[in-house]
Amino acid sequence: MLYYFFEYLDKVFDLPGAGVWRFISFRASAAIIVSLSIAAIFGKRIIHKLQMLQIGESIRDLGLHGQMEKKGTPTMGGFIILASLLIPVLLFARLDNVYIILLIVATVWTSLIGFADDYIKVFRKNKEGLKGRFKVIGQIGLGLIVGLTLFYNKNVTIRQFTGGGQYVDTTSLHTTVPFTKNNLLDYHIFSQYLPDSLGWLPYVLICIFIITAVSNAANITDGIDGLAAGTSAIIGVTLAIFAFLSGNKIFAEYLNIMLIPNSGELAIFSAAFVGACVGFLWYNSYPASVFMGDTGSLMLGSVIATMALILRKELLIPVFCGIFLVENLSVMAQVFYFKYQRRRHGLEYAQKHRLFLMAPLHHHYQKKGQHEAKIVTRFWIIGILLAIVSIVTLKLR
Repeated sequence: MLYYFFEYLDKVFDLPGAGVWRFISFRASAAIIVSLSIAAIFGKRIIHKLQMLQIGESIRDLGLHGQMEKKGTPTMGGFIILASLLIPVLLFARLDNVYIILLIVATVWTSLIGFADDYIKVFRKNKEGLKGRFKVIGQIGLGLIVGLTLFYNKNVTIRQFTGGGQYVDTTSLHTTVPFTKNNLLDYHIFSQYLPDSLGWLPYVLICIFIITAVSNAANITDGIDGLAAGTSAIIGVTLAIFAFLSGNKIFAEYLNIMLIPNSGELAIFSAAFVGACVGFLWYNSYPASVFMGDTGSLMLGSVIATMALILRKELLIPVFCGIFLVENLSVMAQVFYFKYQRRRHGLEYAQKHRLFLMAPLHHHYQKKGQHEAKIVTRFWIIGILLAIVSIVTLKLR
């Protein structure tokens, strides 16, 4: 909103300094500062309100060190992230940008799904929360919105240069294939044998899969203090760099990467996203004063997935979301191995011979006696390394 206000002042009154609001770098910096400030100022009040409403986490005894001490810690702290993210975006981003609108929808949509899950757990005293099929239906709904918007909306384009400084903006389903020289893949190859009326189906199914997978992976990762928020902040920085470079003609030409008109605005959203995650860490770092709950964790994953799809970097998700991926795979591997051993040797043998001491992977290291703060820090370090590798892929082909 402030962008339009200062644009008006600049055009009509030629107000000194108003023109700086045109620069994405300035608005992104302002977004992260405001985001951090909101989390710092209002986070404590939100936590106090959650305590007054007795919105505490119910803990299942899994035999982990220090686990039961967390019983009663306020949950639904995702509201801190939500406020710290949306307010700066509404203030500093261009709200007529289709990508910003799509990300706001993704943020609110999955926050509501997560809130429903937390509400059932806390107020209905049902530890299972929202039934899994309803979560999946909600994630499929978001995948449909994102996929159909990116497929049909005429403002979703890439810029192709035709020589002599001339260019043309075209709708396209090209995406970036990492580590390859001619690194563009056209999703239309998956629909060439389908009737025109179903040409959208393969791409939308891919969007649904990616959003559902990353959203659930972030939810699984949110198991110990600071892990999901810190990892998401690192991923957010990576996506902010991708957004800034992909929306800038000079950098896109120099790096020979896809130029996506208007995608630079995503740098502002990413900056607010990073500020919200880091601000939340102030209260969520060990020992946590608040948990984000599904209100926050489902939203983090869906926002990351949506940004990756917009920036045509979804095939790079296994790298910069490597922590999420490994956490998710550890659960799948644990279940598969248990069923295999049970079928081959019986239930008693399968219970004694597990692939991991406990899944997800962070609980395995807790069972081995490592302090959760050390586990989180090491996962962050790995996340930073994966982020660097992801950025290097822009030139390493």
